Amino acid sequence: MVGRHAAGTRHAALAALGTLVLAGIPAVAAAEPPPAPGPPPTAAQTLGADKPSAQVLRAMERDLRLTPSQAVTRLVNEAEAGTRAGRLRNALGGHFAGAWVRGATSAELTVATTDAADVPAIRAQGAKAAVVKTPLRTLQAVKEKLDLAAVRVRTRETPVWYVDVPTNRVVVQATKKSAATAFIKDAGVQGRGVAVRVSADRPRLLTDIVGGDAYYINGTARCSVGFSVTKDQQQGFATAGHCGRAGARTTGFNMAEQGTFQASTFPGKDMAWVGVNSNWTATADVKGEGGQRTQVAGSAQALVGASVCRSGSTTGWRCGVIEQHDTSVSYPQGTVDGLTQTTVCAEPGDSGGPYVAGAQAQGVTSGGSGDCTSGGTTFYQPVNPILSDFGLILKTASTQTDTPAPQDNGTAGAWAAGRVYEVGATVTHEGVRYQCLQTHQAQGAWSPNGTPALWQRM
Repeated sequence: MVGRHAAGTRHAALAALGTLVLAGIPAVAAAEPPPAPGPPPTAAQTLGADKPSAQVLRAMERDLRLTPSQAVTRLVNEAEAGTRAGRLRNALGGHFAGAWVRGATSAELTVATTDAADVPAIRAQGAKAAVVKTPLRTLQAVKEKLDLAAVRVRTRETPVWYVDVPTNRVVVQATKKSAATAFIKDAGVQGRGVAVRVSADRPRLLTDIVGGDAYYINGTARCSVGFSVTKDQQQGFATAGHCGRAGARTTGFNMAEQGTFQASTFPGKDMAWVGVNSNWTATADVKGEGGQRTQVAGSAQALVGASVCRSGSTTGWRCGVIEQHDTSVSYPQGTVDGLTQTTVCAEPGDSGGPYVAGAQAQGVTSGGSGDCTSGGTTFYQPVNPILSDFGLILKTASTQTDTPAPQDNGTAGAWAAGRVYEVGATVTHEGVRYQCLQTHQAQGAWSPNGTPALWQRM
């Protein structure tokens, strides 16, 4: 039950949505009035969605069957929806039950709540409202129990489980129903509304023990470079943890000496980073369609239902849609939590390659099922946890600090470039408090007072 004070605070926050208060600053007599500030950048402008690269547009045309004009419209709408979803998530508090977008070009935003009284506020933000039974935090708690059960008893017959936000339930994917039932019972979540999806698919890691273009681990296994990163002046790139252990040596696509795995986590998570030698230079580029380059502008996390594209050394540049965040996958080598599930196809050798939504980095390829002939499902390790866990700075097209701030993201403090902020985090900047609207790594060009797409003044 929500107490009167808590309810009043939440309703006040809902009422304040969309309201902008301008504080006047007294001017000295006879002084010229300061010039009126220009309009703040839109979410699409902040995230680079209004000017996508030709590579992104061509791949969306091929894989999502959109015209270039439709693709731009979709990317802009998705960017704007992410900001509105963040505002509503912060305002709804414990009633929030998830947000997603739908529509080939409209990217119509839906926000779910457990309280029908929130519907007018949701609609006032231009979103559809869905009144559901279970808040997101409760669904996440159920999934966490499944995560713990997977540590004790793991079976290949239950390879995937996740929170399905649009259907307001936790789903266990299994090759047979009896295996899912046993897994649910072992986790102690019977009667908690966990659904079972029967599928013959068993996701596999996408490492290929053959030669090819990309980078090689200890001269044999092949994976794909993810995103360029820096740490304490050391240049390198993020990739999948299953590609190599800390200390493993790498060679580049031209078989020249390249670098060494500095850190690697797998299973549990599927993340690693490679430090490169002075012959290699970190850039903000991702290899797009036909080998042409597209640049990364940041790491704002896209919503469920948003379009996403990836690059890999086996199948190149492909696009699809985000299906779920925070998905757990039980590979034969171990369980990985916190992955994002997509409809983008991939094949062995694509592991570690980058996913982007418009110009925003999303993650690196982990594994999947199917192929790029018949289609399939692919999972990626989100990039923001990689940056946070390893203290890395994403290389972007904009100017960025080289020194990441401490990654204690649960505490409020002064805003700092280089820190990864989660939705709901609070900071102070130039004496003003702000609340985060979209998970991202802060950049020097993204200070809270200039990016209403990412920060809301409190």
